[in-house]
Amino acid sequence: MTDNVALAPASTVAGGAYRWRWPAFAVVLLASIMDLLDTLVTNIAAPSIRAELGGGPALIQWLGAGYTLALAAGLITGGRLGDLYGRKRVFLVGAAGFTVASLLCAVATSPGTLVGARVVQGLFGAVMLPQGLGVIRAMFPAQELGKAFGVFGPAMGLASVAGPVLAGALVSADVWGTGWRMIFLINLPLGLFAVVAGARYLPGGQTSGARRLDVPGALLAAVAALLLVYPVVQGRELGWPAWAFAMIALSLVLFVVFARIETRVHRRGGDPLIVPTLFRNRAFTGGLATGLAIFTSMVGFGLVLAVFLQVGLGYSPLRAGLTVLPQALGSMVGFAFAGAGLSARLGRRSLQLGILLMLVGLAAVALVLRADGAGVSPWHLAGPLLVYGSGLGLFLSPFFDIVLAGVRPQEYGSASGTMTAIQQFGGALGAAVLGTVFFGVLVGQVSGAVDTGAADLRARLGAVGVAASDQDRLVADVRACGRAGAQASDPARVPAACARLGESTTRVAAASADPRAVGEAVEAAARDAGRAGFSGTLVRTIGVSAALLVAAFLLTMLLPPFARRWQPGGGTGERAAAAPPQPTAAT
Repeated sequence: MTDNVALAPASTVAGGAYRWRWPAFAVVLLASIMDLLDTLVTNIAAPSIRAELGGGPALIQWLGAGYTLALAAGLITGGRLGDLYGRKRVFLVGAAGFTVASLLCAVATSPGTLVGARVVQGLFGAVMLPQGLGVIRAMFPAQELGKAFGVFGPAMGLASVAGPVLAGALVSADVWGTGWRMIFLINLPLGLFAVVAGARYLPGGQTSGARRLDVPGALLAAVAALLLVYPVVQGRELGWPAWAFAMIALSLVLFVVFARIETRVHRRGGDPLIVPTLFRNRAFTGGLATGLAIFTSMVGFGLVLAVFLQVGLGYSPLRAGLTVLPQALGSMVGFAFAGAGLSARLGRRSLQLGILLMLVGLAAVALVLRADGAGVSPWHLAGPLLVYGSGLGLFLSPFFDIVLAGVRPQEYGSASGTMTAIQQFGGALGAAVLGTVFFGVLVGQVSGAVDTGAADLRARLGAVGVAASDQDRLVADVRACGRAGAQASDPARVPAACARLGESTTRVAAASADPRAVGEAVEAAARDAGRAGFSGTLVRTIGVSAALLVAAFLLTMLLPPFARRWQPGGGTGERAAAAPPQPTAAT
């Protein structure tokens, strides 16, 4: 294998396709799934981690935020490192470091040690993750790229849904007494396999003629990314202080400065961190905008749905994961149709059809919640989530292929790092924006639900001889408890208002004709108000997610009708998705 194997389009390597492309693809997919799972699993395991290691509510936030911030800060640089030193070499370093960091997480004995190990994990994830899209783009001939990206997107979607289920199962099973530590220990065999198989199957070689890393650009990009992502991740928890908006504004200024510096370096014949010519590619820039809207909507909806299921309905992590399993099944259905030739025939229209199905799925979820309210069950949500997932699979299947088709080989690393950074930022933005909307609306919705159910509660209390003044007191206490619970930053601590509700209920029940009936009535009123309040809140938050999908639909107009391949002679070739992908003989 020559040093140019990863530089040339795979269809020209040795006169055909790279022989081990599908085993290598499996390695890249495994590494990407490892990274995705580690962004999800700590939320599920957080209560168990706090119970063993201690720490306050900030620990839960920083288990995810430490990883996300480190990942966001290093993604663009990680992508460029692949251009400089070879994607295979950089991938193996990242995978090995990620595996070691997972072990450090598993053996952590204090909150600080665990958060520190998560930061290291995020940094190595930033080195490993961007190599994936570039490796896929380099290995496969044009005829198979659609198929490869068609598997990649839905597999990641499936992992995003299955991850919480797996985490909940591992924590609940307490394998060999490891408890929450197993969510990190499971990375050891997976990471070792990725390193060994990657060394065997990934194509090697230098991927560009760049001479050195643009260190000033890397530092400036990292600082700008941190200033942007940190307030987005932490802003809601801290009440959106003024300094959060100042940091965001400063980050935008630094990104403008970064763009000017990179353009100047490129004009002088240097090696910029991001090749400025990338942004002359309409498919790429349109893909960044579309991807930002899609991932903001998708991740944000996933977050608020998880909060609704676990906090609003009281589901266990495992049951919540199983509830959203139809979404994963739907993504597989969408991929199956796309892979059968639908996306090849439709091109950009496949993305638009996928978004429309996602909108239909969200609308169906909202209708179910309005109809069933506090009585909603997993079966009620199964159909809408199946439709939503089908649209997601149909969108993701051709998305990366259309966006990256026209990228030149020497730009793969920059393109992959930038695209991955946009995905991560979209996820953080979705969690921040939809999370802020959700919790901002929740208090009013719960209060309204208490008022709606007050007449029924009064009737049940009056039937067992509770005085009108005591009825008023209990209704007010139920409302106060609901509001306090909706605003609580620490779900493990019972709000003082709810403790007072318990005391009031006990006192009133003792003086009534049927103490048990009083307790059951108050408990049912509080439970139903909470469920109804969470249901109404989710309906309103879905509106924001749907608006982002509409924006994504409009942004797809910036993309070419079909994937157009970059050709060595300059420009792009004819549409690549005009026919279903055909198998290519391996060398």
